[in-house]
Amino acid sequence: MLGRLARYLRFVGCDTVYVRGTTDDQLLERARDEHRVLLTRDRELSRRGPNVFLVGSPVLREQWQAIRAAWPELPVEPSFDRCTRCNGRLALTTPADRKEAGETLPPSVRRGDVPLYACRSCGHLYWEGSHTARVRAQLLAWAREPGP
Repeated sequence: MLGRLARYLRFVGCDTVYVRGTTDDQLLERARDEHRVLLTRDRELSRRGPNVFLVGSPVLREQWQAIRAAWPELPVEPSFDRCTRCNGRLALTTPADRKEAGETLPPSVRRGDVPLYACRSCGHLYWEGSHTARVRAQLLAWAREPGP
């Protein structure tokens, strides 16, 4: 229920685990064992643990603003630290990685004009492009708006 929020938290470098297909007890146990805050839209679940934060809105912008209100130190700038798919760490690639990716990359990335990052866990590739610019603009706009 918070998959898009998890991706945005990863955009700014937050170590964010998104779990599906597990019980509430398992979620609470994992959050406790890994010293994490559990974000949820489930009101009942939010009352069951000390480090559980209820995200009230189904709207991504409002979810982001609620998280920023609770944790004002949360970055608002994309960082290329975390894979938005699996939460793995990103690393700057080598020229060989670019060559291997070949035609799947835009020409500017293929030539080496733009830094290319790869997820150490799943191998997904990232570079600064129009999508990053849109995400950056969206996060900055949300940061300027009054919260929920």
